[in-house]
Amino acid sequence: MNKLKTLLVLVAFGVIAALGPSIAAAHPATLQLLSPETGAALGVAGLIVNQANIRAVFQGFKVVFDQAFKGTTPTWDKVAMLQPSTGSEEVYPWLGSTTRFREWLGDRVIQNLKTYDWTVKNKSFENTVGVGRDQIEDDKYGVFSPLMAQMGQDAAEHPDQLVYALFAAGFTTLCYDGQYFFDTDHPVLDANGNAVSVSNHGGGAGTAWYLIDDTRVIKPLIFQKRKDYQFVAMDAPTDEAVFSRKEFRYGVDARVNAAYGLWQLAYASKQTLDATNYGAARAAMMSMQGDNGRPLGLRPQLLVVPPSLEKAAFDVVQAERLANGADNAYYKSARVLVSPWL
Repeated sequence: MNKLKTLLVLVAFGVIAALGPSIAAAHPATLQLLSPETGAALGVAGLIVNQANIRAVFQGFKVVFDQAFKGTTPTWDKVAMLQPSTGSEEVYPWLGSTTRFREWLGDRVIQNLKTYDWTVKNKSFENTVGVGRDQIEDDKYGVFSPLMAQMGQDAAEHPDQLVYALFAAGFTTLCYDGQYFFDTDHPVLDANGNAVSVSNHGGGAGTAWYLIDDTRVIKPLIFQKRKDYQFVAMDAPTDEAVFSRKEFRYGVDARVNAAYGLWQLAYASKQTLDATNYGAARAAMMSMQGDNGRPLGLRPQLLVVPPSLEKAAFDVVQAERLANGADNAYYKSARVLVSPWL
């Protein structure tokens, strides 16, 4: 039975057509799933649409979907942390808080962490296609395999789309402290307890580029997942779409969202991406202090750019020498991440 199921899945993609009549002789039931050419050669008219065969078609589509999903390498996890979710939303009261060690003298000192009512609601997303019943009956389902593979790739890349969209929106979207994520006046307490403004925005009016401290467990952005991407089908003969419109439906759905985390770990600039402005951004991040004047110890090691700034980024941090032959002071000071979603 397991071998037969495997053959049914393989047949859904035309693989069995290359295996010859011996397979047909050993497993006559699989003839119903052969390609039109092979089926005609063996005297089979087409696919008999019953629940078992439709299930085999679904399994075949799912194999293609899963392979494409697993074969795609997204990059959202370079700039965002995965946060599992167990409900319709999650609250992040710890955002904006930092901890530190102190010499233990006497009783422990409880660090009173600031709390923020930063709530991230999960959203539902879907991607659905329809396949005509006639196309299934006529053994045309194999031509849909590339489409199912594309759906797998789309599902794997969807978190990238959500996460990287936050970068451009960060200049005009509020984060947990009530300021824009990229702003010049985030409120922080100095060593004397007075409120001062701290910037993670380098100004300018050109194409934006970003410096990220990706060395920490906490990341500047959050990818929240309530329900992972799942390939599903609406293909029972009694389903409304099948009964009324002769259409099988295959789709993917998920419940996820992306949101802003710690602004301190990201720095944006619209200045020209060159050594001078890159150095200024690095200095601003590494000298950043948290509440009470405590250094945050930031280490910006990831330079995130859109494709239009790829060359400039590599010239600044990956070229061993400058155009004039001098040593590049910022050589390998950061890795470059080029995202087409920026």
